[in-house]
Amino acid sequence: MDMSSAEVKRAAAVDSRAQTPYSPPSSAELNGSEILVRCLQAESVKYLWGYPGGAVLYIYDALYKQQTIQHVLVRHEQAAIHAADGYARATGEVGVALVTSGPGVTNAITGIATAYMDSIPMVIITGQVPTPAIGLDAFQECDTVGITRPIVKHNFLVKDVRDLAVTLKKAFHIARTGRPGPVVVDIPKDVSLNTAAFHYPERVEMRSYNPVRKGHSGQIRKAVQLLLQAKRPYIYTGGGVILGEASAELRELVNLLGYPCTNTLMGLGSIPASDPKFLGMLGMHGTYEANMTMQNCDVLLAVGARFDDRVIGNPKHFGSVERKIIHVDIDPSSISKRVRVDIPIVGDVKDVLQELIHQLKEAQAKPDSNAINAWWSQINEWRRRECLAYKHSDEVIKPQMVVETLWNLTKDRDTYITSDVGQHQMWAAQFYRFEEPRRWINSGGLGTMGVGLPYAMGIKLAKPESDVFCITGEGSIQMCIQELSTCFQYKTPVKIVSLNNRYLGMVRQWQQLDYEGRYSHSYMDALPDFVKLAEAYGHVGLLVEKPSDVEPALREAMRLKDRTVFLDVRTDPTENVWPMVKAGKGISEMLLGSEDL
Repeated sequence: MDMSSAEVKRAAAVDSRAQTPYSPPSSAELNGSEILVRCLQAESVKYLWGYPGGAVLYIYDALYKQQTIQHVLVRHEQAAIHAADGYARATGEVGVALVTSGPGVTNAITGIATAYMDSIPMVIITGQVPTPAIGLDAFQECDTVGITRPIVKHNFLVKDVRDLAVTLKKAFHIARTGRPGPVVVDIPKDVSLNTAAFHYPERVEMRSYNPVRKGHSGQIRKAVQLLLQAKRPYIYTGGGVILGEASAELRELVNLLGYPCTNTLMGLGSIPASDPKFLGMLGMHGTYEANMTMQNCDVLLAVGARFDDRVIGNPKHFGSVERKIIHVDIDPSSISKRVRVDIPIVGDVKDVLQELIHQLKEAQAKPDSNAINAWWSQINEWRRRECLAYKHSDEVIKPQMVVETLWNLTKDRDTYITSDVGQHQMWAAQFYRFEEPRRWINSGGLGTMGVGLPYAMGIKLAKPESDVFCITGEGSIQMCIQELSTCFQYKTPVKIVSLNNRYLGMVRQWQQLDYEGRYSHSYMDALPDFVKLAEAYGHVGLLVEKPSDVEPALREAMRLKDRTVFLDVRTDPTENVWPMVKAGKGISEMLLGSEDL
């Protein structure tokens, strides 16, 4: 089944006109919806994910009349936010979504919170009941500003159409500067209809919002001295390096110093996985060498990371070892929030790393090579534990093998990997060796199931020539599986690799380790036939049940370049993610396998 010829012509027209340059309109009065569209055009917005409803119909009417922004109709508002979020993560641009009032907003909450926890730049436009009806429990009314306040960088309720353009300018400015994050702009229906002269300011100044970019030179000088005096140094980086476009600077710094480096889950790809100075991901499911180095270093340089519970485990245990900590972050509230630091540096990580590199090159002192060599000897001892080793099988599909096979097939191609949340997410992070930033797209802070497919859709629109794989589980994929319909309508041929172990895998693992094997409601008793379901949505479904069929199935999915392919891969239901740091334990108190139980 395919789109009608009329739909194809319209979609082609939108695509061909999407490159039309934005030209400033005349000063004639426009209604609020037209002003909104002009603002989005001025911000060079290419894609808008959304779902219509009564409060935003004037906005949808204005979208119908324009030619430069492609609206993508999702099947659930949560997916609109996730898709815009995935687009933002892969491109570094501001993702934009549009939902209606009431349930449209509340359906979007999970997506907004997901973006907020991972500091993703987004502008979410929400419809609201007319201003005279606000607070009167009108049909499809909710307090959008109140509901979203804890999960946005900022939000606005626009009560006067004359304020709409400058408010949108502020929204985009706030979303993309400083520590990025989602901004909600709530637009009552009468504001979207009322008229005003249109003027979109070239720049905006906000007295109460002036994020620091340049790090304090004196603090950077202290950091240089401390790094050069270190006997057991370590460089620990997070998603802030990727968000700050500072991967090149990080790589230069690591090569300049020759010090070991680790990434958090959100920082993978900022340094190549193939670099021998990279110790792998650290944290709850990090490598033995990464965690042991973290616990035993004497000088720690933390860049764009926040020492969260999944990284350092028990703060008291982490603090039991004396070390000096340098912390670089754009957000001053993140510094010394969980761990006391010795040299705080507030600033844009790219700018700070550039100045740090400059001062290191100018410094007369050099690292103690004997001490550094001894440190590397100790790290290599930890590496010899081979903590990611697993038992291969010819009888049952091991999920680690699936990810390794996918990596081998795609490592020389421009590939983006999305995931949902759970065991499959950790296996993807451990066994897919990311060489570049913004290729690993997942929900870190909030841990949101259901993001993988919408993320992949958003990325595929932005990167149509790249391979986009969604590594998921049979539990996660069902949370937004209706978006297979969106994939069909907008021809986003993503590849879905579902590691189907018939369990909510991470829940099952915790129940095995902490709840004496009482598997309370973690077994999936009534799964659909995913192959038939994919076919019902107009896609290709492949069932993979034997280890020998994994590589041929992945190759077939890649061969079908213009089709969305769903691989239902039946994996070992007993497999656990190792290493693991149990809740409340220290970062070095790792379980490396079932033999440690």
